[in-house]
Amino acid sequence: MSKKQDEVDIDASSAPLIEHLIELRQRLMWAVGGFFIAFLFCFFWAKDLFNFLVQPFKWAVEWAGLDHRKVALIYTAPQEFFFTQIKIAMFGGLVLAFPLIAAQIYKFIAPGLYRNERKAFVPFLVASPLLFLLGATLVYSFFMPMVMWFFLAMEQTGGEGQVDISLLPKVSEYLGLIMTLIFAFGLVFQLPVVTTLLARAGLATSEGLKEKRKYAIVFAFIAAAVLTPPDPVSQIGLALPTIILYEISIYTARMVERERAQASETDEDETGAEADAPAEDKPAGGSGEAELEEQGRGSMP
Repeated sequence: MSKKQDEVDIDASSAPLIEHLIELRQRLMWAVGGFFIAFLFCFFWAKDLFNFLVQPFKWAVEWAGLDHRKVALIYTAPQEFFFTQIKIAMFGGLVLAFPLIAAQIYKFIAPGLYRNERKAFVPFLVASPLLFLLGATLVYSFFMPMVMWFFLAMEQTGGEGQVDISLLPKVSEYLGLIMTLIFAFGLVFQLPVVTTLLARAGLATSEGLKEKRKYAIVFAFIAAAVLTPPDPVSQIGLALPTIILYEISIYTARMVERERAQASETDEDETGAEADAPAEDKPAGGSGEAELEEQGRGSMP
Protein backbone atom coordinates (compact mmCIF):
# COMPACT_ATOMS: atom_id res chain seq x y z
CA MET A 1 0.00 0.00 0.00
CA SER A 2 2.79 2.36 0.90
CA LYS A 3 4.57 1.52 -2.35
CA LYS A 4 1.50 2.52 -4.39
CA GLN A 5 1.19 5.72 -2.38
CA ASP A 6 4.84 6.54 -3.08
CA GLU A 7 4.26 6.01 -6.81
CA VAL A 8 1.25 8.34 -6.71
CA ASP A 9 3.29 10.99 -4.88
CA ILE A 10 6.09 10.69 -7.43
CA ASP A 11 3.66 11.07 -10.33
CA ALA A 12 2.04 14.09 -8.68
CA SER A 13 5.41 15.74 -8.07
CA SER A 14 6.63 15.10 -11.62
CA ALA A 15 3.48 16.50 -13.24
CA PRO A 16 4.34 20.18 -12.60
CA LEU A 17 7.87 19.60 -13.93
CA ILE A 18 6.49 18.09 -17.15
CA GLU A 19 4.09 21.02 -17.52
CA HIS A 20 6.98 23.47 -17.08
CA LEU A 21 9.05 21.64 -19.68
CA ILE A 22 6.16 21.69 -22.15
CA GLU A 23 5.67 25.40 -21.51
CA LEU A 24 9.42 26.01 -21.93
CA ARG A 25 9.45 24.11 -25.23
CA GLN A 26 6.52 26.17 -26.50
CA ARG A 27 8.18 29.47 -25.57
CA LEU A 28 11.48 28.39 -27.13
CA MET A 29 9.70 27.44 -30.35
CA TRP A 30 8.08 30.87 -30.55
CA ALA A 31 11.38 32.64 -29.81
CA VAL A 32 13.47 30.57 -32.23
CA GLY A 33 10.80 30.79 -34.92
CA GLY A 34 10.60 34.56 -34.60
CA PHE A 35 14.38 34.86 -34.76
CA PHE A 36 14.55 32.61 -37.83
CA ILE A 37 11.93 34.66 -39.70
CA ALA A 38 13.71 37.90 -38.75
CA PHE A 39 17.04 36.35 -39.83
CA LEU A 40 15.68 35.48 -43.28
CA PHE A 41 14.21 38.95 -43.67
CA CYS A 42 17.50 40.64 -42.73
CA PHE A 43 19.54 38.30 -44.93
CA PHE A 44 17.38 39.28 -47.91
CA TRP A 45 18.11 42.96 -47.15
CA ALA A 46 21.70 42.38 -45.95
CA LYS A 47 23.33 44.66 -48.53
CA ASP A 48 20.97 47.52 -47.72
CA LEU A 49 21.61 47.03 -44.01
CA PHE A 50 25.35 47.06 -44.61
CA ASN A 51 25.06 50.30 -46.60
CA PHE A 52 23.11 51.71 -43.66
CA LEU A 53 25.90 50.71 -41.28
CA VAL A 54 28.51 52.29 -43.58
CA GLN A 55 26.84 55.70 -43.29
CA PRO A 56 28.94 56.71 -40.21
CA PHE A 57 32.06 56.10 -42.31
CA LYS A 58 30.68 58.47 -44.96
CA TRP A 59 30.06 61.12 -42.31
CA ALA A 60 33.64 60.70 -41.09
CA VAL A 61 34.92 61.25 -44.63
CA GLU A 62 32.94 64.50 -44.80
CA TRP A 63 34.26 65.62 -41.40
CA ALA A 64 37.81 64.96 -42.59
CA GLY A 65 37.25 67.21 -45.61
CA LEU A 66 37.57 64.35 -48.07
CA ASP A 67 34.29 64.90 -49.89
CA HIS A 68 35.98 64.28 -53.22
CA ARG A 69 36.94 60.78 -52.14
CA LYS A 70 34.77 57.77 -52.83
CA VAL A 71 34.05 55.66 -49.76
CA ALA A 72 35.23 52.12 -50.48
CA LEU A 73 35.56 48.91 -48.51
CA ILE A 74 37.23 45.70 -49.65
CA TYR A 75 37.16 41.98 -48.95
CA THR A 76 40.22 39.81 -49.48
CA ALA A 77 38.68 36.34 -49.27
CA PRO A 78 36.02 35.01 -51.66
CA GLN A 79 33.66 34.01 -48.86
CA GLU A 80 34.28 37.06 -46.65
CA PHE A 81 31.38 39.23 -47.79
CA PHE A 82 28.98 36.25 -47.72
CA PHE A 83 29.76 35.52 -44.07
CA THR A 84 29.58 39.24 -43.37
CA GLN A 85 26.01 39.22 -44.70
CA ILE A 86 25.21 36.27 -42.43
CA LYS A 87 26.54 38.21 -39.44
CA ILE A 88 24.44 41.21 -40.43
CA ALA A 89 21.36 38.98 -40.73
CA MET A 90 22.00 37.45 -37.30
CA PHE A 91 22.59 40.85 -35.74
CA GLY A 92 19.51 42.40 -37.34
CA GLY A 93 17.39 39.32 -36.67
CA LEU A 94 18.26 39.42 -32.99
CA VAL A 95 17.34 43.09 -32.79
CA LEU A 96 14.03 42.61 -34.63
CA ALA A 97 13.08 39.47 -32.70
CA PHE A 98 14.09 40.80 -29.28
CA PRO A 99 10.58 42.06 -28.35
CA LEU A 100 9.14 38.62 -29.13
CA ILE A 101 11.96 36.83 -27.27
CA ALA A 102 11.56 39.10 -24.24
CA ALA A 103 7.79 38.57 -24.26
CA GLN A 104 8.23 34.79 -24.32
CA ILE A 105 10.67 34.95 -21.40
CA TYR A 106 8.23 37.09 -19.44
CA LYS A 107 5.28 34.78 -20.19
CA PHE A 108 7.32 31.81 -18.96
CA ILE A 109 8.33 33.33 -15.63
CA ALA A 110 5.22 35.48 -15.00
CA PRO A 111 3.06 32.65 -13.55
CA GLY A 112 5.63 32.21 -10.77
CA LEU A 113 5.55 35.88 -9.78
CA TYR A 114 3.19 37.74 -7.49
CA ARG A 115 1.05 40.50 -8.95
CA ASN A 116 3.20 43.28 -7.46
CA GLU A 117 6.33 41.54 -8.79
CA ARG A 118 4.83 41.39 -12.29
CA LYS A 119 3.95 45.08 -12.13
CA ALA A 120 7.51 45.87 -11.02
CA PHE A 121 9.03 43.70 -13.77
CA VAL A 122 7.14 45.16 -16.76
CA PRO A 123 8.77 48.65 -16.65
CA PHE A 124 12.23 47.05 -16.78
CA LEU A 125 11.11 44.90 -19.70
CA VAL A 126 10.26 48.10 -21.58
CA ALA A 127 13.20 50.21 -20.37
CA SER A 128 15.90 47.67 -21.22
CA PRO A 129 15.45 47.63 -25.04
CA LEU A 130 14.87 51.38 -25.10
CA LEU A 131 18.16 52.01 -23.29
CA PHE A 132 19.93 49.57 -25.63
CA LEU A 133 18.57 51.45 -28.65
CA LEU A 134 19.66 54.73 -27.07
CA GLY A 135 23.22 53.43 -26.73
CA ALA A 136 23.18 52.07 -30.29
CA THR A 137 21.91 55.41 -31.62
CA LEU A 138 24.70 57.23 -29.81
CA VAL A 139 27.26 54.93 -31.42
CA TYR A 140 25.77 55.23 -34.89
CA SER A 141 25.28 59.00 -34.94
CA PHE A 142 28.34 60.22 -33.04
CA PHE A 143 30.98 57.78 -31.76
CA MET A 144 31.42 55.64 -34.87
CA PRO A 145 31.93 58.70 -37.13
CA MET A 146 34.33 60.09 -34.52
CA VAL A 147 36.33 56.84 -34.42
CA MET A 148 36.53 56.62 -38.22
CA TRP A 149 37.51 60.30 -38.41
CA PHE A 150 40.34 59.53 -35.96
CA PHE A 151 41.59 56.72 -38.20
CA LEU A 152 41.23 58.81 -41.37
CA ALA A 153 43.41 61.49 -39.78
CA MET A 154 46.29 58.99 -39.84
CA GLU A 155 46.30 58.79 -43.62
CA GLN A 156 49.37 59.98 -45.44
CA THR A 157 49.27 61.56 -48.86
CA GLY A 158 52.10 60.67 -51.15
CA GLY A 159 54.66 63.43 -51.44
CA GLU A 160 58.38 63.92 -51.62
CA GLY A 161 59.96 61.13 -49.62
CA GLN A 162 56.56 59.77 -48.52
CA VAL A 163 54.39 56.90 -49.58
CA ASP A 164 50.67 57.12 -50.14
CA ILE A 165 48.82 55.51 -47.19
CA SER A 166 45.02 55.33 -47.45
CA LEU A 167 42.37 53.73 -45.27
CA LEU A 168 40.64 50.84 -47.05
CA PRO A 169 38.75 48.86 -44.37
CA LYS A 170 37.74 45.26 -44.91
CA VAL A 171 34.00 44.66 -44.80
CA SER A 172 34.32 42.08 -42.01
CA GLU A 173 36.58 44.29 -39.89
CA TYR A 174 34.35 47.35 -40.28
CA LEU A 175 31.26 45.33 -39.38
CA GLY A 176 33.07 43.82 -36.40
CA LEU A 177 34.08 47.28 -35.19
CA ILE A 178 30.62 48.85 -35.36
CA MET A 179 28.92 45.75 -33.89
CA THR A 180 31.39 45.69 -31.00
CA LEU A 181 30.72 49.34 -30.23
CA ILE A 182 26.94 48.91 -30.48
CA PHE A 183 26.91 45.91 -28.15
CA ALA A 184 29.34 47.57 -25.73
CA PHE A 185 27.30 50.77 -25.47
CA GLY A 186 24.03 48.81 -25.38
CA LEU A 187 25.24 46.72 -22.44
CA VAL A 188 26.62 49.74 -20.59
CA PHE A 189 23.28 51.52 -20.96
CA GLN A 190 21.68 48.64 -19.01
CA LEU A 191 23.48 49.82 -15.87
CA PRO A 192 20.52 51.83 -14.45
CA VAL A 193 18.21 48.85 -15.01
CA VAL A 194 20.57 46.43 -13.24
CA THR A 195 21.24 48.71 -10.27
CA THR A 196 17.54 49.48 -9.86
CA LEU A 197 16.74 45.76 -9.78
CA LEU A 198 19.50 45.22 -7.22
CA ALA A 199 18.15 48.10 -5.14
CA ARG A 200 14.63 46.64 -5.24
CA ALA A 201 16.02 43.29 -4.13
CA GLY A 202 17.91 44.96 -1.28
CA LEU A 203 21.31 43.97 -2.68
CA ALA A 204 22.47 47.53 -3.40
CA THR A 205 21.98 50.91 -1.73
CA SER A 206 22.61 54.46 -2.85
CA GLU A 207 25.15 54.96 -0.06
CA GLY A 208 26.99 51.80 -1.05
CA LEU A 209 27.12 52.93 -4.67
CA LYS A 210 28.48 56.31 -3.57
CA GLU A 211 31.22 54.67 -1.52
CA LYS A 212 32.27 52.53 -4.49
CA ARG A 213 32.24 55.42 -6.98
CA LYS A 214 36.04 55.62 -7.28
CA TYR A 215 36.26 51.88 -8.00
CA ALA A 216 33.47 52.23 -10.57
CA ILE A 217 35.40 54.94 -12.41
CA VAL A 218 38.50 52.75 -12.63
CA PHE A 219 36.40 49.77 -13.73
CA ALA A 220 34.70 51.92 -16.40
CA PHE A 221 38.02 52.70 -18.07
CA ILE A 222 39.18 49.07 -17.77
CA ALA A 223 35.93 47.81 -19.33
CA ALA A 224 36.22 50.41 -22.09
CA ALA A 225 39.76 49.24 -22.85
CA VAL A 226 38.57 45.62 -23.09
CA LEU A 227 35.32 46.15 -25.02
CA THR A 228 36.44 48.77 -27.54
CA PRO A 229 39.26 49.02 -30.09
CA PRO A 230 42.63 50.22 -28.76
CA ASP A 231 42.19 53.88 -29.63
CA PRO A 232 41.63 56.68 -27.08
CA VAL A 233 38.54 58.08 -28.80
CA SER A 234 36.39 54.96 -28.46
CA GLN A 235 37.74 54.12 -24.99
CA ILE A 236 37.03 57.57 -23.56
CA GLY A 237 33.77 57.65 -25.48
CA LEU A 238 32.59 54.51 -23.68
CA ALA A 239 34.06 55.31 -20.25
CA LEU A 240 32.42 58.74 -19.90
CA PRO A 241 28.83 57.53 -20.56
CA THR A 242 29.48 54.65 -18.15
CA ILE A 243 30.39 57.08 -15.38
CA ILE A 244 27.34 59.25 -16.14
CA LEU A 245 25.09 56.18 -16.09
CA TYR A 246 26.61 55.15 -12.76
CA GLU A 247 25.59 58.51 -11.29
CA ILE A 248 22.09 58.00 -12.72
CA SER A 249 22.07 54.57 -11.07
CA ILE A 250 22.78 56.16 -7.70
CA TYR A 251 19.79 58.45 -8.22
CA THR A 252 17.49 55.59 -9.22
CA ALA A 253 18.60 53.56 -6.19
CA ARG A 254 17.75 56.55 -3.98
CA MET A 255 14.30 56.75 -5.58
CA VAL A 256 13.72 53.06 -4.83
CA GLU A 257 14.71 53.62 -1.21
CA ARG A 258 12.28 56.53 -0.92
CA GLU A 259 9.45 54.44 -2.36
CA ARG A 260 10.24 51.64 0.07
CA ALA A 261 10.30 54.07 3.02
CA GLN A 262 6.96 55.59 2.00
CA ALA A 263 5.43 52.13 1.59
CA SER A 264 6.64 51.07 5.05
CA GLU A 265 5.23 54.26 6.61
CA THR A 266 1.87 53.60 4.94
CA ASP A 267 1.85 50.02 6.26
CA GLU A 268 2.66 51.23 9.77
CA ASP A 269 -0.18 53.77 9.64
CA GLU A 270 -2.64 51.11 8.46
CA THR A 271 -1.45 48.69 11.16
CA GLY A 272 -1.83 51.37 13.81
CA ALA A 273 -5.33 52.23 12.62
CA GLU A 274 -6.37 48.57 12.75
CA ALA A 275 -4.93 48.23 16.26
CA ASP A 276 -6.83 51.31 17.48
CA ALA A 277 -10.18 50.25 15.96
CA PRO A 278 -11.11 47.56 18.59
CA ALA A 279 -10.18 49.89 21.46
CA GLU A 280 -12.72 52.42 20.22
CA ASP A 281 -15.43 49.76 19.95
CA LYS A 282 -14.97 48.46 23.49
CA PRO A 283 -16.83 51.28 25.34
CA ALA A 284 -19.80 50.96 22.99
CA GLY A 285 -19.94 47.22 23.50
CA GLY A 286 -19.54 47.57 27.27
CA SER A 287 -22.34 50.16 27.63
CA GLY A 288 -24.68 47.97 25.55
CA GLU A 289 -24.05 44.99 27.81
CA ALA A 290 -24.68 47.15 30.92
CA GLU A 291 -28.01 48.34 29.53
CA LEU A 292 -29.09 44.75 28.86
CA GLU A 293 -28.17 43.74 32.40
CA GLU A 294 -30.18 46.64 33.86
CA GLN A 295 -33.21 45.73 31.72
CA GLY A 296 -32.95 42.14 32.90
CA ARG A 297 -32.83 43.18 36.52
CA GLY A 298 -35.84 45.48 36.06
CA SER A 299 -37.90 42.67 34.63
CA MET A 300 -37.22 40.40 37.61
CA PRO A 301 -40.06 40.26 40.27
